[in-house]
Amino acid sequence: MIRVVIVDDQALIRVGVRTLLRSEPDTELVGEAADGRAGLAVVRDTAPDVVLMDIRMPEMDGLATLREIAGDPALASVRVVMLTTFGLDEYVFEALRDGASGFILKDADPDELLRAVRVVARGESLLSPSVTRSVISQFTGRAPARIAHPGIKDLTAREREVASWVAAGLSNDEIAARLVVSAETVRTHVSRAMLKLKARDRAQLVVFAMRSGLGPPA
Repeated sequence: MIRVVIVDDQALIRVGVRTLLRSEPDTELVGEAADGRAGLAVVRDTAPDVVLMDIRMPEMDGLATLREIAGDPALASVRVVMLTTFGLDEYVFEALRDGASGFILKDADPDELLRAVRVVARGESLLSPSVTRSVISQFTGRAPARIAHPGIKDLTAREREVASWVAAGLSNDEIAARLVVSAETVRTHVSRAMLKLKARDRAQLVVFAMRSGLGPPA
């Protein structure tokens, strides 16, 4: 059973998520809150598998709440999906950097929301290659300061190369085709890079690679 908490200041969104999760045999809503501060308390009390959280909220916004969750060792297994009305808005890159496993639009189809919950509950990232490319476009346009991750120096040459391709928005299969290796080999390199960089998931690996200046290999 996937245990979920919804944190959103819009009652209609909370009701919709509650109804949707109750209709599925493998999901359970274990808590909800209308602001970040109350949401943090609920998450600490229930330690859910997945948190669906709005970015813009009163009391404590979603980003501040996310940082509290990501920084609490007791909540290391909790995965956060940010809810947004505006798609790739100005806060998305920051949310991914701070530990979000992805994001989803509030007007997404019910099946898409359920898929998001199940994907992140498995420990995967809700960040498709197409979304990665959009994040890269935003990153380039905003040109945030590049600060190399201290773990970058520990990556092997092949791990750096694979991380660079991940940051360029390529899927494992696409990277495997370029390197003429198996997709399983690519997954191994991705996993090792994530471990060395202490990235929670593929989404955070993308952010760390971009912030460290890793671009697509020549």
